[in-house]
Amino acid sequence: MQLKAMVNILIVDDHPLVIDGIKTMLKDEPYVHIEAAAKNAREALAFLEDGKPVDIIFLDINLPDMDGLRLCELIREKNKTVKILGLTYVNEAGIITQLIRKGANGYLLKSMEREELIEAINRVMDGSLYLSKAANDKIIQQLQSFELPQNRIPALTRREKEILQLLSEGLTSHEIGNRLFLSNYTVDTHRKNMLQKFNVHNTQSLMNVVRELGIIA
Repeated sequence: MQLKAMVNILIVDDHPLVIDGIKTMLKDEPYVHIEAAAKNAREALAFLEDGKPVDIIFLDINLPDMDGLRLCELIREKNKTVKILGLTYVNEAGIITQLIRKGANGYLLKSMEREELIEAINRVMDGSLYLSKAANDKIIQQLQSFELPQNRIPALTRREKEILQLLSEGLTSHEIGNRLFLSNYTVDTHRKNMLQKFNVHNTQSLMNVVRELGIIA
């Protein structure tokens, strides 16, 4: 039986329970080594600057000091070979597609089972893109929404509806982020996705359309 090469992992997440959970799920895998854990983007970038060997980075999308999508982009600019797996509670099609565009190799929900975590590691190390089943379902829903006839109302996610309602109340992206515990970047990503869905070019036009369609009062 051929032995697998050692896989060195960096976990970037500000929740100790998430870090401990991943370590527990992988502790019996002889070819997997948790090289380090960072609780924010600054620590992650400092660790990578030291040049220690890392094969996979588990990257939380919502970090306290930098949006995870931006951190993914920065890491990919400096390192073309490391595998990056997004790790988050958020299961939103817009975030998933943005993450992949930034250079990630896959996406896992924090509710994942041990078997899925190990499968994701093996798949990305083999050069494949890995999306959790739940994430795959979201992508399919998004593609289906793009195929709707023009006289149909575009499909909106729960999060998009929440953001629309807060926009209608006059809140800024920063205020919405604070209300929903999201980064400004994440709020803006949802807003841009909705502009595309409704084929409008600014937030005011978006609000006019959704009011006309009765989506919000």
